[in-house]
Amino acid sequence: MFGLKSVYFYLIACQIILVKFFKKLYFSSKNYNKSLETKTPQQVYYNPNPFLLSIITSYNNQSFKINEIDPNIFWLEDKKKDTEQMHNFFWLNLIDRKSDHKKLKKIIFIWMLKNSKYKKEIWETSTLSGRVISWVLNIDIILTNCTFEFKKNFFDCIISQTNHLKKNIRFEKNFTKKIKILTAIILTGLVFKEYEENFDIGIKELEALVKSYFDKNGFPLSRNPYDLVYFFKYFIFCKEAIKDSQKYVPEFLDDILKKNLNCIHYIKTPDNQLPLFNGAVSLSLDQIQKYLDNFKPDNKIDNYGGLFKVKHKNHFFLVDIDKPPQKKFSKSYQSGPLSFEYFLDGVKIITNSGFGSQISKKTELLSRLTACQSTLTINDTSITKFEKNKMVSKVFGNSIKDSFKSFDFHTIKEGGLIGFSGSNNGYEKKFGCTHKREIYLDKEKNYLIGKDTIFKEKDGYPIRYAFRFHINPDLSVVKTMSGNSALIQISKNKSLIFTIKDENLNIEKSIFMGEKKIIDSACITISGNLVNKNKIFNWEIKKSI
Repeated sequence: MFGLKSVYFYLIACQIILVKFFKKLYFSSKNYNKSLETKTPQQVYYNPNPFLLSIITSYNNQSFKINEIDPNIFWLEDKKKDTEQMHNFFWLNLIDRKSDHKKLKKIIFIWMLKNSKYKKEIWETSTLSGRVISWVLNIDIILTNCTFEFKKNFFDCIISQTNHLKKNIRFEKNFTKKIKILTAIILTGLVFKEYEENFDIGIKELEALVKSYFDKNGFPLSRNPYDLVYFFKYFIFCKEAIKDSQKYVPEFLDDILKKNLNCIHYIKTPDNQLPLFNGAVSLSLDQIQKYLDNFKPDNKIDNYGGLFKVKHKNHFFLVDIDKPPQKKFSKSYQSGPLSFEYFLDGVKIITNSGFGSQISKKTELLSRLTACQSTLTINDTSITKFEKNKMVSKVFGNSIKDSFKSFDFHTIKEGGLIGFSGSNNGYEKKFGCTHKREIYLDKEKNYLIGKDTIFKEKDGYPIRYAFRFHINPDLSVVKTMSGNSALIQISKNKSLIFTIKDENLNIEKSIFMGEKKIIDSACITISGNLVNKNKIFNWEIKKSI
């Protein structure tokens, strides 16, 4: 069955690539570009707030000084640092709106001369959508003191690009690109009265996206915390633009925003960042803090997006308790079932290694391995395999090939303990092992207790286990003389002791990949061999005396 599934995805991938090939040939034809030319809008009926762009962009305290740039050489090849970054025009959020509009018009005029017809990279849907959004939001300064001809060409260029998005939206399978496309379409429907149907089309497709990409609690089916925040920002953008235009905000949009906020509030860490699970990178939530501050959470269930949280006084930890997402949502999944992150007094102590997407494709792939998560590995293998077929990867991303089950999840709130227990069978098929993890906070003694159990169902087959506890790269850790404990130094006068009962531990070199560069770090490792028996590992983290 697994073979048939692989063949199925391969055939689908071949079909999609073939369709894309012929589409790109057609896109470059005169007939196609002619079909994008429709009625020119007469005027702007609603001027959106240009500062809405700050919701969906991540520029902080930066500026883009157009007055220091020669518009005639702005688009030369040797001046383009990054095609998407330059051609999505998100940098418009950084310009001086009082003095930069003259040179801005010249830059856009030259762009239209060169790129108003389809070009593969420049008209890539994500880049194009960002460009339409940026242009529409800054339409007031772009059209300041402009000629009639420039205004007509500018409007025609926006409409032809939007028509391209509308014609091809059904072919876009990447949901993060699709939300940008829909935002651009909705925005043009609000701004141009002649294209009000764009608003209806965009809203209808947006509702369909919400139904197909989010679970009932408002968490993305990718189980990626980064996706949760990314989509939330675009939903907020759409809502604010609709409100400003004095249109009715659809009920489903308000509903998903409330659910998104509930999920974000649940998983946000004590340092106001995202936890590093399943594709998340180090990301401050300060940009959306005002929405969190004005929101009253309603956390009635024990986990969101498969992440279970315990918070008590100065302790905080999150655990991944769920199975992997479906293949089509798994391109960012990191193989770390029952991995966890732990904070004390607002400082992260135990971490996962983070998603290496901001560094390179190689580090992204490396960061998805089980060894890069704070959990169990057996025989130095990852629990899930990743798609190696180049054809399938090109279409579906670096998705997973197999799955596993998570089971016997229980929350514990008794005897002064608060925590969870849960199991997964990720290593059962290959090595005949299941893993059970229990983590509790002892509320009376004020420390973290852990218990890991390997159940070995196949006798006679030796395995090598390794439990890794990755340490925050900002902290230092050393092995103590006892051999079964490690000192984690938080500050000059503050440290923790990690102790494993009846086992030795080692301190290994590791790397942290959650930011824009590789950072050296360390991890506490408990390893050994197991043949014919189950084994229990008891560990704890408490303040040193």
